[in-house]
Amino acid sequence: MLACPPFDLPGEKRIAERGTVLMDSHADTTHAVYVEAGRVVLGRLQQGHMAHNMGVVEGPLWLNAGCAVLGERPIADAVADTRVRLVCVPLPAFQSCMQTLPSAARAVLQDMARVHRLQIHMGISRAAKAAEARCAEWLLANARADEKNPGTLAVQLSQRKRLIAAQLGVTPETFSRVLRQLRERNLVSGTGRLLRLPDPDGLRKCAGV
Repeated sequence: MLACPPFDLPGEKRIAERGTVLMDSHADTTHAVYVEAGRVVLGRLQQGHMAHNMGVVEGPLWLNAGCAVLGERPIADAVADTRVRLVCVPLPAFQSCMQTLPSAARAVLQDMARVHRLQIHMGISRAAKAAEARCAEWLLANARADEKNPGTLAVQLSQRKRLIAAQLGVTPETFSRVLRQLRERNLVSGTGRLLRLPDPDGLRKCAGV
């Protein structure tokens, strides 16, 4: 995201209401998007919810200049957190303007865009791992001896998942996804209110404890 003064690029002015997806990591970049005013949440959407929130930015700034410079899809998603005023510049027009810059300046911008993409990718990966570690630690902290299976541990979910997710600082969707991933790795088994922990040592490694 880069801020810049008013410009003369051919762009269409738009208004996006709160909740509008402004940048989709599964869609090709067709426009360079400049946020004139408003607040935008960055992160990774899952099933329409921001599962991994990376923070908030406010205009004026370029929202996806790096994607437009490289002609690649965004790594993060962006959702309007307030009413947002935009200028959307078609990608060919933006890249044509880029070609008028000195070659050294273009090279610097391309390098900056690549580094920025790497930083976003690392940020999302760390957020996902942090959520998994927090869930694993919570499961271990709430584990009790499984009466039906001596020598094993289990967790009784006495609260709704949304309340547990709030304690962990994740969304309910993220909590459910992490549980599914732990099941796939045979670190958690069972469904409903009772979760069995067949591999406590594996969970401890996941939790970093």
